[in-house]
Amino acid sequence: MFIGAHLSISKGYTEAVKTAVTMGANTFQYFSRNPRGGKAKALDKNDIAESKRLIKEHGFFPPVAHAPYTINLAAADEKVWDFAVRTMQEDLMRVEEVGSLFLVVHPGSHVGQGLETGIRRIIAALDQILSGEGNVMLLLEGMAGAGSEIGSSFEELKILREFTRKPERVGFALDTCHLYGAGYDIARDLESVLAEFDRIIGLEHLKVLHVNDSKQPLGSRRDRHADLGTGWLGEKFFARLVNHPVFENIPLILETPGDALGYAKEIAWLKALKQEEKQ
Repeated sequence: MFIGAHLSISKGYTEAVKTAVTMGANTFQYFSRNPRGGKAKALDKNDIAESKRLIKEHGFFPPVAHAPYTINLAAADEKVWDFAVRTMQEDLMRVEEVGSLFLVVHPGSHVGQGLETGIRRIIAALDQILSGEGNVMLLLEGMAGAGSEIGSSFEELKILREFTRKPERVGFALDTCHLYGAGYDIARDLESVLAEFDRIIGLEHLKVLHVNDSKQPLGSRRDRHADLGTGWLGEKFFARLVNHPVFENIPLILETPGDALGYAKEIAWLKALKQEEKQ
């Protein structure tokens, strides 16, 4: 099982790896640049080389990159849309240099244009972003469906991938809180939700899972993360999750409200749930 948390890289990738090790993690997620803006620090080759050495030494799954929240691939405003495309193109190259396999991005919000137009804008953005060479896969994240968010249903996610020119470079990241908010009852019937995803999209395209409890009830359309076992999903759900064969080799990334100490406790708890099943 690969499990980690979202960590800051403000002190470099090497420090992030060391932090992950102290938490008992064997992977982590990081923002590809400032999550609330467009700034990106210059990459330090020595830092990257040392982080790669530590990742190999500790048997990590390569760290998962996450695009900033300011990205809206469905934007109607051409300047906003062009910023999103250029930023994602640059970040694909940056995270490949770091050694990441995946770059997660929220699909976007149509903001009054309508769903169909928003979907077309996202597909056009994906075609531009993936027009160059590269090995990093872009992962569209499933959303809770707040406001005009696109990508809260498996059907919408399928369309976004299916109509791109390079579908082989598009995969998916799901989030347990988002799924529950979108109306997928993973708490009571995880198996059926996974079967539905497999039927509509294919489980082979699921590459990352964000692991969070939900402060809001089923179908709330709200994205409110809670610490594991303290929300509507509950402790029994997470025991089923970590012991499900689908997630054996998929990175599980905590995005719960806590700090590094809280992450360490939750990682230890999930590992204990995994061990209990084996006994």
